[in-house]
Amino acid sequence: MLKAKFLTAAASIACAGLMATTANAAAPNCSTAQLVVPWAAGGDTDIVFRLYVETINKTGIKPQLQVVNVAGQGGIQGAAQVKDAKPDGCSIIALHESVITSFLTGRAKFNHEAFEPVAVVSFTPSIVGSSTKAPFKSLSQMIAMSKEKPESVTVGVTLGSTSHFIFLLLEDAAGIKLRYVSYDGTRERNTALLSGNVMMGETNVLSAKQYIEEGTLLALGIATEERDPVIPMVQTLKEQGVNVLYGLTRGVALPKGTPADIVKFWEDAFVKAAQDPALVKAIEEKGSVVMSKGSKGYSDFLNASYAEHERLAIQIGMYKK
Repeated sequence: MLKAKFLTAAASIACAGLMATTANAAAPNCSTAQLVVPWAAGGDTDIVFRLYVETINKTGIKPQLQVVNVAGQGGIQGAAQVKDAKPDGCSIIALHESVITSFLTGRAKFNHEAFEPVAVVSFTPSIVGSSTKAPFKSLSQMIAMSKEKPESVTVGVTLGSTSHFIFLLLEDAAGIKLRYVSYDGTRERNTALLSGNVMMGETNVLSAKQYIEEGTLLALGIATEERDPVIPMVQTLKEQGVNVLYGLTRGVALPKGTPADIVKFWEDAFVKAAQDPALVKAIEEKGSVVMSKGSKGYSDFLNASYAEHERLAIQIGMYKK
């Protein structure tokens, strides 16, 4: 049995400096640039990027940035839109590891290599959430139920995304089999959890802190090495004997072929924003960590993350080439 261990390289870095570059920055030729968030408004990824856009726009940058939500196909629809956009710096995509997992599981025909990486912006650890209506109240009870009756535990996921991948790792680590129900994004999955339409689902502090504190959503475990100081009452999966470490590293990218000077323009904007104390505080209060890596650093991270996800996907039998 695979002893499932995964944590993105960014999680071990509090804040990395901007990688050196010889390119000069040049502003895109548009009045407003669109930052496409390929999930619905109100989700955790949407929250992070709206905070960044607000911070960047306050500097008086030209062009100004506008968040545009293009939900559909678990993030694939919006990513495809930017992938095929003119490489002029006026269309930017918000990414995380789903651009990798969707490709590896066969849902998308492209991966991170279809884009020009710009910058890493944040890291958010994953939480295994449970409905209060579920017939179990702890991770150990869920595992026992799953072992006694395989596929009896329903899990809300976005098929092929990180919300699916963490449970594939959990299945492998705990020696269980779960039953998956697909939803389009975080907001829809959390709604299904809160209503009891599914028993479990992946969430995070950003999306679920209020519900966890209210007791309307149970947190069976957080996928980190140590407990999160924002919700210290939630045990790690690891301390409960399930060695799974996982989370989302968010970043921004441009269409392939975007000139280096325009990549540098947006790289500078996002890295500068990451140094704003108010932004750092706002994101940390929501259970995420501000991360700052420039274009080269983000490219290196994506390549390393792809290799690790590919290795795990092959080992757990989910790689579909």
